[in-house]
Amino acid sequence: MRKMAVIFWSQTGNTEDMARAIADGAAEAAEVSLLPVSECSAAQACGYELLALGCPAMGDEILEPDEFEPFFTELEPKLKGHRVALFGSYGWGDGEWMRQWERRVTAAGALLYEGQGLTQNEAPDEEGLERCRAFGAGFARFE
Repeated sequence: MRKMAVIFWSQTGNTEDMARAIADGAAEAAEVSLLPVSECSAAQACGYELLALGCPAMGDEILEPDEFEPFFTELEPKLKGHRVALFGSYGWGDGEWMRQWERRVTAAGALLYEGQGLTQNEAPDEEGLERCRAFGAGFARFE
């Protein structure tokens, strides 16, 4: 069974809810580890075949600067050839943080699932959680 990490940072719990639903959706097809970013190093992340990375938009639509951005900056040059999915929640803006993140992932040579990240405005309702579960199930089978 393929090994997948769902690595996330969440302030309000919205992105964590997304992470849990993605992990649940992937569980049939992959061995999933659900990890807050504070519990995973970039070196550990590289040991997984599939990386689902989650971070909400912060401030002026940027990745969380104290924990997630340093983790991702260290991971970024190691992503070539890795299968990566991105997800996160936001409360304002138009998703620029995700578009910038997608560009960074593809520039690093990673294979980005669906060519774009999964975004959720505010807290995911049941429909949003189902989208996350479907995203996780599809990503677990991503070739």
